[in-house]
Amino acid sequence: MSLLEVEGLDAGYGDLKVLSSVDLRVADGEYVTVVGPNGAGKSTVMKAIVGIATCLDGSITYRGTDITDMAPEDVVHEGIGYVPQTNNVFPTLTVEENLRIGAYVLETVPEERKRAVYDRFPVLADRSDEDAGSLSGGQQQMLAMGCALMLDPDVLLLDEPSAGLAPDLVGDMFDRIDAINEAGTTVLMVEQNATEALRRCDRGYVLANGENRYEDDGDALLNDETVRKQFLGG
Repeated sequence: MSLLEVEGLDAGYGDLKVLSSVDLRVADGEYVTVVGPNGAGKSTVMKAIVGIATCLDGSITYRGTDITDMAPEDVVHEGIGYVPQTNNVFPTLTVEENLRIGAYVLETVPEERKRAVYDRFPVLADRSDEDAGSLSGGQQQMLAMGCALMLDPDVLLLDEPSAGLAPDLVGDMFDRIDAINEAGTTVLMVEQNATEALRRCDRGYVLANGENRYEDDGDALLNDETVRKQFLGG
């Protein structure tokens, strides 16, 4: 049984349908990437899973439980963490305050998880008393991931984690995501840097015009001539 499974999903915003019959599965411990051109519906898949986009048809199950149309706060309680592409930290609050907000659904903030985040992202520990808005783009992405990890999710959903980063920081960001997965957290990621994402993941999906186009191991998709020409720039 898959940890997370999307079947025949039609989803969008209100009456606007963006996805048509999308299928996706993620096994426990896997690292799965969704790629495709702008407007393909990649982010909408993530938003549908966490209850932000509207599910019009199909189903989303997590550990065998139907979470279709579940409220976002309830999805978090199920063990799914989500890092949106933009507006993913509170810029006027400190790093420490952002991490505490990441654990808002708990009665008390788990100090051991905060320490684990600081161990994983030492720069955040060094700047814990500084406003999040003063951090670089890469550091803000680390903070956003740290906030999601405060709840120790079984699966982490990442929406375009390398977006807006300087080219020399992209590799470091992917290294950190690799480490999160290797430590036992399942990762489902939407990513604009398709070549690098597919090189690192276990399996990948290619979406176009809101529909599944290809699914295979990351390396197989990278080496597929049609996929390269149509979606990876040759």
